[in-house]
Amino acid sequence: MAVLPIKTFPDPVLSRVCRQVNEVDDDLKQLSQDMLDTMYAAPGVGLAAPQVGRDLRLVVIDCTPRDQEPQPLVLFNPRIVEMEGQVVFEEGCLSVPDFTSDVTRAERVVVKAMDAEGRPITVEGNGLMAICLQHELDHLEGRLFLDRISPLKRSLYKKRRVKQIKRGDE
Repeated sequence: MAVLPIKTFPDPVLSRVCRQVNEVDDDLKQLSQDMLDTMYAAPGVGLAAPQVGRDLRLVVIDCTPRDQEPQPLVLFNPRIVEMEGQVVFEEGCLSVPDFTSDVTRAERVVVKAMDAEGRPITVEGNGLMAICLQHELDHLEGRLFLDRISPLKRSLYKKRRVKQIKRGDE
């Protein structure tokens, strides 16, 4: 088990568009396992590769309640191919410490990707799973949920975060 350090705002890796994965090799399988370990330890329900400093199109997700058997999902090169509905949900992020805000997302999404073995997979998400998929895929485009909230709320958080960093409260 390897728990990786999580990058936090304003680390520049979080604002980069990530590279496609050409082939799922042993190193990437290990990275995805380390990301799952990191996500569970945090604890979180999703984690994208840039959050651990890697600019790769890789996300891990597990929206299963903690009192149930984990059902991890590993997605390489995920892309949304279908969206419908609309829902507002209070989101937080492991890379955006001490902040949550309402974000409007699609209520249902369909994602195509490669699984942990490099095979094609289609995932349909509703509710929390749909929100998590959209949140994590935003990371692969260099976006945080901060980019989806009002400019005033975003500005207030950024100012507070800069003060935290200066004080050493990271």
